[in-house]
Amino acid sequence: MYVYLEKYNNVPTPQKALFNWSSGKDSALALYKTLQNPDFKIEYLLTSVNQQFQRISMHGVRVELLEAQAKSIGLPLKIMQIPEMPTMEVYENVMTETLSELKNEGITHSVFGDIFLEDLRKYREDQLLKIGFEGIFPLWKIPTQDLIQEFISLGFKTIVVCVNERYLDKSFVGRIIDQEFINDLPENVDVCGENGEFHTFTFDGPIFSKPIQFEIGEIVYRKYEQPKTEDSSNTVCDTNTSEVFDFGFWYCDLI
Repeated sequence: MYVYLEKYNNVPTPQKALFNWSSGKDSALALYKTLQNPDFKIEYLLTSVNQQFQRISMHGVRVELLEAQAKSIGLPLKIMQIPEMPTMEVYENVMTETLSELKNEGITHSVFGDIFLEDLRKYREDQLLKIGFEGIFPLWKIPTQDLIQEFISLGFKTIVVCVNERYLDKSFVGRIIDQEFINDLPENVDVCGENGEFHTFTFDGPIFSKPIQFEIGEIVYRKYEQPKTEDSSNTVCDTNTSEVFDFGFWYCDLI
């Protein structure tokens, strides 16, 4: 009996973590990998939502579909309400308040689907350090060509909900990502859209108990206005693209 208990007590306890969920393909693949890692236990999905429109920041996906994803995944969802054009200070204050609350529940790690943007990772890690969190990056430095092929081979299905007109035209929004989509991408576009070229909504795959039901609505064009203050940015939650105000975005509404 003593030997058995000694062996049992040596089993490491998983670290409590939250997952930064964007609703897109990189999040889905990173979550898939994290759920297979016995070192971590995901307690919440954390998503930034545009307070005015009740849509996921930058992706433009309705909160109702976000909630359907969380229900199908089987994890609690925690939503951060963010103003449409937040300053860095406003965004960081909301994030600090949210993470401080979660820290009281014993959560110590924050998981991201970032792949190769060094500045963005450093920013995340610096902010987490202030609160006593550690960042986890399951997809880090894996070639994006490999990631997208793994994503498809695992049975994930995702639709493009937003494209930056600097890189892609209207014809790419509303398309399912498959081999044909990948082949059609211009050479200057990363196949995972890691530079902010496009954003997606993942609606099926091994992390879901059932597919997310939706219909494709209208396709709309939107161009953001330059904020009045230098520390304002609507890209703070999702990308480090500095020229976001020089280009517009095509959005595919999912209903």
